[in-house]
Amino acid sequence: MTRVAAFAIAASLVAAAATAQISVGRVIDDAKALDRIAEMSRRDLPRDLMRRIVNEDIEILRGGRLDGSYLYASWERLEKGRVSDSFQVQPADRDDRLSRLELKGDHVYRVILDSPARRLLVARNHRVWVDRVDVEMIPEGTSAAKVQSFKVESWIEPGALKPVDLPEIARQATVRVFVRADREAGPANLGLILVQAKVVDNTDSPYADAVTAEKSLLRTLDTDDAPSVRGLTARILQDLQPLAKGTAASRTIDVTAPAPGSTEQAAPADAFPELQAIEDLLTGSDAERREGLDRLHQLLRRLRPK
Repeated sequence: MTRVAAFAIAASLVAAAATAQISVGRVIDDAKALDRIAEMSRRDLPRDLMRRIVNEDIEILRGGRLDGSYLYASWERLEKGRVSDSFQVQPADRDDRLSRLELKGDHVYRVILDSPARRLLVARNHRVWVDRVDVEMIPEGTSAAKVQSFKVESWIEPGALKPVDLPEIARQATVRVFVRADREAGPANLGLILVQAKVVDNTDSPYADAVTAEKSLLRTLDTDDAPSVRGLTARILQDLQPLAKGTAASRTIDVTAPAPGSTEQAAPADAFPELQAIEDLLTGSDAERREGLDRLHQLLRRLRPK
């Protein structure tokens, strides 16, 4: 067997293993169970349990791999959340004697050093000397750990922020910051923030519509609206049942032809309701606005000329 043939067989086995992770039947069964629960509900939906089921189904449809990556989604430098802690930094008797601050987080792509303006309720904070930031991490899509050091070698004044962007999104990260306070000024406070990345679903996934419905279902559970839950589970079943039978779902997209001589690109008819949903999200809470920007980003990628 030639090397090319061996490589082709190995690639096909890897692809088959990745595809095998998509258990469409499991998600269909879950949608039927959620529909039955909503049908029998008297405004007493077991929301926590249903959220766990929906979140697990989203992971299944994304095709989660053992290394933390996805078959039909990717980690992007869009803020999903933050891990933070505050530390008191003491002065050192020598400039080369440094204190070590440490914080751990998952899916980290940025470190922010935050020097608050106030140290206590009324006392002004003092400046902090930051020598370097060491990051021990496992990058997304790999299992090999690596350590990277970022030289700062400067004072951070009260009220200032110092961001440090990682070259890769870290699936797991341990951040160590080496610092000292000003001997003449006294102790100082320094905050350490780890900004976490967000999963963005691929618009060309065969399960893209079902994932969108699952995410809408998560938001609907907060309202205890059983009829809307049933409508979304019906939509999930409609999207997934043809795929479970081994045939791609037939989707028809109506387009409006541009006027003769026009260079304007026709947009899919389903773009308008998606824009309406995005508009609603952008007027909501901080989390909803972030989701709205994420969905707008996906829509623009889908409408971008080939």
